[in-house]
Amino acid sequence: MAWIATVPYEEATGRLKQLYDRVKGPDDNVDNIMMSHSLRPHSMEGHMALYKYVLHHTANQVPKWFLETLGVWVSHQNKCDYCVQHHFAGLKRLLQDDEKADGIWRAVMAGDIESLPLEPKQKEAVRYAKKLTEAPASLVEEDITRLRDAGYSDGEILEINQVSAYFAYANRTVLGLGCSTDGDILGLSPNNSENPDDWSHR
Repeated sequence: MAWIATVPYEEATGRLKQLYDRVKGPDDNVDNIMMSHSLRPHSMEGHMALYKYVLHHTANQVPKWFLETLGVWVSHQNKCDYCVQHHFAGLKRLLQDDEKADGIWRAVMAGDIESLPLEPKQKEAVRYAKKLTEAPASLVEEDITRLRDAGYSDGEILEINQVSAYFAYANRTVLGLGCSTDGDILGLSPNNSENPDDWSHR
């Protein structure tokens, strides 16, 4: 599950048990990325709050399935198969269009933005996420201008930025600690966007 020691759900006590109960899915399943924080529960709490607020918050205006698409793109760039698998399953569930989801998968695997079955403005957001992931110091104000010209508000640009940046963090957590998907249930997420404190995975 990870290269460092982790505390399984059935052995958790105190604050860790409380947090596990907040993030768990069916049959008390806790994703390995969250379990990797078990020796320092406060870092799990910080990670989960960031994840929920950036990707699953009712105040977001960019469609959640597209935010997940950005996450899959960034994760593939970073060669983080764990996040690619989890979040592609999530975007496919949210999109409810298997043909379009499969087209997204093929384009992401090929690293081909132009072949993504997305609107031009969404492709522009993927270009921004790609540049932010590959060469963040190369970004200039004109990159933001292109997103505005494509039709995004500054608040939506912030959402695109935060999701792309979050996945860079999540990818490095997974890759740096050797998390695997063994035992995970793919595609679950804290979908109750109306309640930012509801972290349960369903």
